[in-house]
Amino acid sequence: MRRAVTCRLAGLLLLAVGQPSAGHAEDALQPYQLVRSLQLIQDRIATGDHAAMPMQARLLEMTDARLRAADGMDFKDPRNFRALLVYGMSGGNPVTVEAAVSRAMADPHDLALARAVIDYLNGRPGAAIEALKPIDPMALPADLGAFLALVKGSLLAVGQPAQALVLLDEARLLSPGTLVEEAALRRSVAIAVAQRDAARFALASTQYVERYLYSPYASQFADSFVSGVIALHMSISQDKVADITAMMDREREKVIYLRIARRAAIDGLNDLSAFASARAEKGRDGTAGDGDPRALLYSSLSTLTSASMADVRATLGRIDRGSLSDRDRALLDAAQAIAGEVVAPPAVAAPAVTPVAVTPASVSTGDAAADASGLPPVEGAIAEQPAAAPEAQAVAMQAAIPAAGGRPPSTATTAPVAAAEPADETDAAMARTRRQLDLIDQMLGAAPR
Repeated sequence: MRRAVTCRLAGLLLLAVGQPSAGHAEDALQPYQLVRSLQLIQDRIATGDHAAMPMQARLLEMTDARLRAADGMDFKDPRNFRALLVYGMSGGNPVTVEAAVSRAMADPHDLALARAVIDYLNGRPGAAIEALKPIDPMALPADLGAFLALVKGSLLAVGQPAQALVLLDEARLLSPGTLVEEAALRRSVAIAVAQRDAARFALASTQYVERYLYSPYASQFADSFVSGVIALHMSISQDKVADITAMMDREREKVIYLRIARRAAIDGLNDLSAFASARAEKGRDGTAGDGDPRALLYSSLSTLTSASMADVRATLGRIDRGSLSDRDRALLDAAQAIAGEVVAPPAVAAPAVTPVAVTPASVSTGDAAADASGLPPVEGAIAEQPAAAPEAQAVAMQAAIPAAGGRPPSTATTAPVAAAEPADETDAAMARTRRQLDLIDQMLGAAPR
C-alpha cells in the first residue's frame, strides 16, 4: 500500500516538474502533501533505493520554495504546521523554517515547539534540550512525534544515554520501516557501545543489518559496529559477531572483518585479530580466499609473538605493497623491521674493565703506555669502549634487575664488575619475548588507526 501511494505521488510530482509551468507546480500542492511525498522518498532511500536520491533533492527544492511562499493562513492548518517542522528535521533549510514560523498563526504551545526545533537546527543543543524537556513525543501525532523522539534521543545521547535509548525506541515504534527508524537504530548502536551494553549492541546491530544494510548511511553504522566489536570484545562472543555478519553480502562482510582485524591488531587483541583476518581471508564457508594482502598483513601482526618468526617473515615478504594503503604500508614496514630485529643475533657485551688505582708511579707508566698506543691510560680506555645498541642496553638493564624487583646497581660504584653467568635456555627465551613485546608495543603505539 505504501509503495503504491509513493508511486502515485512520485508520478504526480514528476508530471508537474515536466510541465512548462513547473515553476508554479508546487503552488498547487499543500505543504503537508509535499512533505509527505518527501518522507516517502526518504523511506525508499533508507531501505536501499539509491535511485530515489535525485528525486529527494528535487522534492527538497520544491518544498522549500512552497514554504517560503506560504503565508500565515497556510499554517492555520495543523497539518501544514507539523509538515513545516518535519521538513526542518528531514534535512530542510533552517532559514526557511525560521522565516515561516515567524509568519505562522499557531497557538503558543506549537510556537514553543517550533522554536525548540529551530534551536536544534541552528546548533543550540542546550536551548533545544531545555525547550523539549516537557514534551512527550508519544503524545503527539505520529508523524511529528517520531521525529521529535529522534531529535531528543540524539540530543541526550551524551548526557543521558539511558533516556536517549528509550526515546530512540519510541521513534522506532512511531515510525517503523522508515528513515526515522534507520537513524534511530544507527544511533542506538553507537550509544550501546559507549554504555558498554553488549546485549543492546548486538540486538540493534542485528536489526540494522536485517533492515537497512543498503542504506546510504550504512557506512556510519559500520564505523560504530567495528568500534563496538573492539570495545566489547570481552563481552560479545566471536560467534555472535559471526551471526551478525552472516546476514551481510560477501563483500561487505569482508570489509567489516578487515577493519576489525586491523583495529584489533593495533590494539594488541591478537585472538580477535586472528579471527577477523581468517574470516576476511576464507569467508564464512571456510574456503580458501583470494589472498587479500590486508588480511595477510593483519594476521601476521596478530601472530608476531606466537608463530615461527621465519613463517611470519615469509608471509610478510609475500605481501604486495602496491595493493596496500599508505597507512598499511607503514604497518608492513614496522612489522618487517620487528621481525628482523627479533631474529637478529644479540649484541656482544663489551668486556668488563677493572679500575686501576692511580699512583704517582703508575702515572709515569701510563705515559709510556700512551706513547706506545696513542691512548691515555685508564680513563681514556674506558671512554673508548663501543656503546651498546639501545635495545641491547634495555635488555642488559632488565637482566641487571634482581628477580625480587630490586633496583640495578648504581653506575657510580667502583667495585669490579663480575662477568655475567650465561643464562639458561628458559631465561633467554623469556628475555627474547620481553624484547619482542616491547618492540611490538612501540610499533603499534605509533601506528595510524
